[in-house]
Amino acid sequence: MRLLRTLYFQVLLGILLGGLLGYFYPALGVQLKPLGDAFVALIKMLIGPIIFATVVVGLAGMGDLRRAGKVGLRALIYFEVVTTLALVVGLVVANVFTPGAGLHATPATLDAQSVAAYTAAAQSLGIVDTLLHLIPRTFVAAFVDGDLLQVLLISVLFGLALNRLGEHGRPVLNLLNDVSRVFFGMVSLVTAFAPLAAAGAMAFTLGKFGAGALSQLAHLMLCVYLTCAVFIFVVLGAIAHLAGFSLRKILRLIKDELLLVVGTSSSETALPGLMAKMEQVGCARPTVGLIVPAGYSFNLDGTCIYLTLAALFIAQATDTPMTLGQQLGLLGVLLITSKGAAGVTGSGFITLAATLATTGGIPVAGIALILGVDRFLSEARAVTNFIGNAVGTLVVSRWNGDYDATKGADVLR
Repeated sequence: MRLLRTLYFQVLLGILLGGLLGYFYPALGVQLKPLGDAFVALIKMLIGPIIFATVVVGLAGMGDLRRAGKVGLRALIYFEVVTTLALVVGLVVANVFTPGAGLHATPATLDAQSVAAYTAAAQSLGIVDTLLHLIPRTFVAAFVDGDLLQVLLISVLFGLALNRLGEHGRPVLNLLNDVSRVFFGMVSLVTAFAPLAAAGAMAFTLGKFGAGALSQLAHLMLCVYLTCAVFIFVVLGAIAHLAGFSLRKILRLIKDELLLVVGTSSSETALPGLMAKMEQVGCARPTVGLIVPAGYSFNLDGTCIYLTLAALFIAQATDTPMTLGQQLGLLGVLLITSKGAAGVTGSGFITLAATLATTGGIPVAGIALILGVDRFLSEARAVTNFIGNAVGTLVVSRWNGDYDATKGADVLR
């Protein structure tokens, strides 16, 4: 049967079987965690070299570097506008539906030890520290640590230098072009294990946390999931439509990668696939190489929605009053801190802790209230982040004149 051979169906089946296994045999489900972890580690191992080769080849072969500067500037403008919209949407939903009202949790009864690691990491998220963090300790340290922003910085510098060499740099350019094809081939081989990884990750999630955690904070989860859905289909749908794209066709194009994100609760596992699909649909390779990695750090729409909802949920749950002015202040802080933990493991929680510590009014220990369901919330965050970057890449590519509309129409059709 042809359907059985498609990655989309295999990953969907893996998610379903893994969820059933974790629900009915939780002990066994928890033991399957290494399947998902191993797959995520394999993909992350390949992301750095893929970004490096793609960005360098794109910049070196671009010729006029002013064009690359325009791509970067327009991408940053787009990212800032859309993520600000996401923060505002989350703020409005939290005020309208008040998911934390009625819990009456007190800081003294919260388990501060369970979130100590996140609060400690949050202390190093100042603006100066964040900027200095962009510079890796050594050239290879960025690849060893897997920091996307550091890899992107090195890639841009290397690509600019190679561009200046002209014909003298042609042998290096040709070599990197061939190397990038090898790495994408490796991704194709690793992706064959995606159904198994999705099954293991989903079995662990339900086995570890169970349905009980869902019922305890169902109101918060419902708010996050519905808000992300509205943002995707209304806000991103409108942006795509104004740029001449159909969101429905975009989702159909990236459906395999979307299920991979759902199964592993990580948008990074689908980054190589997204880059390949964006080139396939007509976006210029240099543009894809710049926008997608930068978007994974600066265009996190789902994370922005989560941050405002979670912050106000904790304020409501701990009976911490917040005036409109204080909420706008929180929004201003989030405009900065939401970009501060890019590339850091557990960035959602770390950024939330840093934000609460900066505002001073909401107890930081309150993040312990949502620790148990964060794994479920991360799926909504990851899916929204991923779709947001797919739409953003297409929109900025068309804005910059780097989109092949004829090729794109054929692929999307």
